[in-house]
Amino acid sequence: MSEIVLSMEGADPVELFGVHNHKLNLLKAYFPSLKLVPRGHQIKAIGPSEALEQFELKFGLLQAHLNRYHQLPAHTIEQLLQQASNELGSEAGESDVIVHGQGGKPIKARTKNQRKLVQAVAENDMVFAIGPAGTGKTYTAVALAVRALKNKEVRRIILTRPAVEAGENLGFLPGDLKEKLDPYLQPLYDALLDMIPAEKLDYYLQNGIVQIAPLAFMRGRTLDEAFTILDEAQNTTSSQMKMFLTRMGQKAKFVITGDSSQIDLPSKQKSGLLEARKLLSPIKNIAFVELDESDVIRHPVVKEIIRAYDQLTDK
Repeated sequence: MSEIVLSMEGADPVELFGVHNHKLNLLKAYFPSLKLVPRGHQIKAIGPSEALEQFELKFGLLQAHLNRYHQLPAHTIEQLLQQASNELGSEAGESDVIVHGQGGKPIKARTKNQRKLVQAVAENDMVFAIGPAGTGKTYTAVALAVRALKNKEVRRIILTRPAVEAGENLGFLPGDLKEKLDPYLQPLYDALLDMIPAEKLDYYLQNGIVQIAPLAFMRGRTLDEAFTILDEAQNTTSSQMKMFLTRMGQKAKFVITGDSSQIDLPSKQKSGLLEARKLLSPIKNIAFVELDESDVIRHPVVKEIIRAYDQLTDK
């Protein structure tokens, strides 16, 4: 048995270990062969030499993240612990930052598959991002769209969703058509507001630089010099998907996101997303990126929920 003592200079022990050490317990669960004893601004680790080496490496990366971003959520600790060592180095680097949002907040690719999505969009004009809720598909795509607009790579951003009822009844919602449809589009507004000041976003919306509309409103258009995102694509029909994909114009980027486990179409209706994955995979300049539960960046319990439903589906 060996031991090491690591200093936490510059890092807040409470932020690092959590109230009542709930974050420290994540470290203990990941390194079961080690005894971890925090003392003030130091932590002592006792155990096998190989495990101590891994602990020192990953503990240093946790400190680096905390010192850089001044916060260390539990889900970030999980991601940093679970990723391979060669991936961890890029987590602390500026290269993963896509765009700086409100207050200079860095919006970045935070998982291996999110980085694959960023790379796929850089190399292809049309990208499908498929995975469960909470994996950052839409958020990452919106960040890429905002970056493209800021860099003047496109003239406009177009965000769209199919207005499919997930057990609710659209007809009974109060208000005019816009008010009925806004709840479907709110997640897209929320993502944009993280990255663009509200006044500037209002200007963009009023002048058509940013457009958010139901999928049906895309019919008949040609989308030139636009970064266009189709969200919740699993709820498109075959004809809707074909209609959308053929809107693509010159100097355009298309990102299609969806969750094949949450199809709200009538049982006899084929999902346009599933069909597109089969039909379009062989075509050059169209990429498919699969995300999974390891990419979930919401509350840690979301991973367990996804895993439980996946097991139910497999039975």
